[in-house]
Amino acid sequence: MKTTNLLHTIDSNLDNMRRSERKVAEYVLAHPQDIIHMRIVDLAQEAHVSEPTVVRFCRAINCDGFQSFKLALVQQLASAPSIVEYTVDEYDSIVTYSTKVIDATIETLSRVRDGLDPETLDRAISALSKANRVEFYGFGGSSSVAMDAQHKFFRLQIISAAYSDAHIQTMAALSLTADDVVVAISQSGRTQTLVDSIALAQQSGAFVISLSPSGTPVSSKSDLPIFIDVDEDTEIFTPISSRIAHLSIIDILAVGVAKSRSHKLTDHLKKIKLGLQPLRVQNKAYR
Repeated sequence: MKTTNLLHTIDSNLDNMRRSERKVAEYVLAHPQDIIHMRIVDLAQEAHVSEPTVVRFCRAINCDGFQSFKLALVQQLASAPSIVEYTVDEYDSIVTYSTKVIDATIETLSRVRDGLDPETLDRAISALSKANRVEFYGFGGSSSVAMDAQHKFFRLQIISAAYSDAHIQTMAALSLTADDVVVAISQSGRTQTLVDSIALAQQSGAFVISLSPSGTPVSSKSDLPIFIDVDEDTEIFTPISSRIAHLSIIDILAVGVAKSRSHKLTDHLKKIKLGLQPLRVQNKAYR
């Protein structure tokens, strides 16, 4: 288990814990800084459970025991001493909420980076590099990520498309083959229509990669899930940090594919760069 994901692991496993273990989990989530100074008897008293229950809680999150759990927690808090919460209130000045947005994004990218599995990324890049066609599916805020991905991948001489309409996704998914790859993008991981599109693509033989939170229907239904676990306040504002995180993963995949196909792409990308020059305003116009 990656220590940088410890608190998220606890939070995402709450529903699978016994009631007594959940008491420990909820106390830990509410007081992570206090735990590192506690003995097992202290945590048991504060959570109103027995010491064996604390041990069972530790094992439920893949730690050997209480000391192993404390060490993992210390490592997490040391690597991310301040978890930035993106919460804007009506009294925030433009300087305050600008700082909150940027700091939350930086914190999110750092946590996503530390939680990435290189082996999973390598498998995704390999599948994308060999694909005859790559299609990106996303709804709502994820549709803009899908469009950005399509823009990046078609430059790599890979036939690609981005769809955010349910009817078109259905027709496209049914038209795929075993040589094709779908990248399903979801910031919630719970969009039923996207889950349906994944199933249709798989029925056609396509390989499905997902960018979504762990433990969600989208990630569990895909062939190769890339977990992007981001917590942010979406009660009033649309997802911000999670969208940036998804875009960053798309960039990583695009760079990986470009590296694997570099021998084919060098001349092609140069030609594109030269072809775009006449479309740009020349500097001499401003002299």
